[in-house]
Amino acid sequence: MSATTVDDRARYRANPTVLQALKNPRMLTREVLAGLVVGLALIPEAIAFSVIAGVDPKVGLFSSFIMAVSIAFLGGRPAMVTAATGAVALVIAPVAPTYGLDYFIATVILAGVFQVILGVLGVAKLMRFIPRSVMVGFVNALAIFVFSSQFPQLIDVPWLVYPLVALGIIVMIVMPKITKIVPAPLVSVVIVTGVVLAFAITVPTVGDQGELPRSLPSLFIPNVPLTWETFTIIAPFALGVAVVGLLESLLTAKLVDEITDTHSRKGREAWAQGVSNVLSGIFGGMGGCAVIGQTMINVKASGARTRISTFCAGVFLFLLVVVFGDFVGTIPMAALVAVMIMVAIGAFDWHSVRPSTLRRMPKSETFVMIATVVLVLLTHNLAVGVVGGVLVASVLFVRRVAHFVTVRRVLGEAGDLVTYVVEGELFFASSNDLTTLFSYSSDPGSVVIDLSGSHVWDASTVAALDAIETKYAALGKSVEIVGMNESSQRMRGRLTGGFD
Repeated sequence: MSATTVDDRARYRANPTVLQALKNPRMLTREVLAGLVVGLALIPEAIAFSVIAGVDPKVGLFSSFIMAVSIAFLGGRPAMVTAATGAVALVIAPVAPTYGLDYFIATVILAGVFQVILGVLGVAKLMRFIPRSVMVGFVNALAIFVFSSQFPQLIDVPWLVYPLVALGIIVMIVMPKITKIVPAPLVSVVIVTGVVLAFAITVPTVGDQGELPRSLPSLFIPNVPLTWETFTIIAPFALGVAVVGLLESLLTAKLVDEITDTHSRKGREAWAQGVSNVLSGIFGGMGGCAVIGQTMINVKASGARTRISTFCAGVFLFLLVVVFGDFVGTIPMAALVAVMIMVAIGAFDWHSVRPSTLRRMPKSETFVMIATVVLVLLTHNLAVGVVGGVLVASVLFVRRVAHFVTVRRVLGEAGDLVTYVVEGELFFASSNDLTTLFSYSSDPGSVVIDLSGSHVWDASTVAALDAIETKYAALGKSVEIVGMNESSQRMRGRLTGGFD
């Protein structure tokens, strides 16, 4: 066995492991209670996302239960929570009203198949091309989304909702200073609910959001014709769900990696998301992906670190809505709003907007971060924001690197030879102006172009070098290109002379 294999195993080994948590009563208690808090927090959002997707609330609830439980076993990022999400709901929303529930479920299943294929093909490796500034923008936009999504529960409601939300926030601020054994969000929900029940306060509750299911989910085989026409109808929506779901899941996994100072298996997480979506579909769920808000409750607010918390979140969600639905229905929305507000505040990268940081950070980095946030908020689509942010960062990077190429003209002592020393990375952006940096008519008969301090990356550069040689040849002067590294020589040897 090679050292690399051993190192990789150590790098991706869960810390702590499920077995370690099971043997440690304090750690196990933390994991289970974290799962309970997340299960509670999933209920109103699953119902809300079902409404966005145009389906019955139980569709979102079943999806969250199935995906949380399945990803606990299959996923590559311990403690990350997967469930029904707003991003997926927005993409798939047109399907049910237009084509019906059967086509909707078929779309979810096909999206899962697409994700499995993309996961096997190694799409997770593309995460390395997402700059930190885009990641910060993603996190900040998501925090703003989580915060703004609470507004409907704070507008046109009884005035007592506001002190109840304030009470919940105060409990979550004070509780960690007293003890961290019991998650502060759970204590907050219990206290706020207790106050509402004790004083018979009339405020919006979880039960007001929609009818909770009373039975187990059953197999749902969509009744759609297996034809090319069906595929062309659902494939665009399915591909959109697959891409958005993977993007949000992998970015969330990367965020949890940074918070916990551990590594996750992104490739495994990618195909596991697909399998979870397939399972969600065949049991009548709406599909989903990693949920940043509940994941932050689980990892940051509650301190969970293992798959136990994710599994418990799914199990508690099911028990709460099916077995204890009447009690869960009495929980005031104010209690859950308080939890989500604290999650949003905790998730936002406040360091990124400090005046000292903004002064020190390159303006291009700040611009990319702001562009990502603005695009997400304008489109209400995290995928559009992230892809747009990456494109902006790429353009700015290319623009910056294009100016790194320098050309020095060194005339020989005898005056019969001139050497051009080219330094920097040569690609389409930097090599387009390369032909303008030579003194063709005034140079002597022998010209040497020294590329030992540069690298040829693309066909544009080879074409530029060919053009330079052609111009000198037209003037009856000889050109010798020296110092090319092996890779550059291979590229030039393969492409030179092929642009006429």
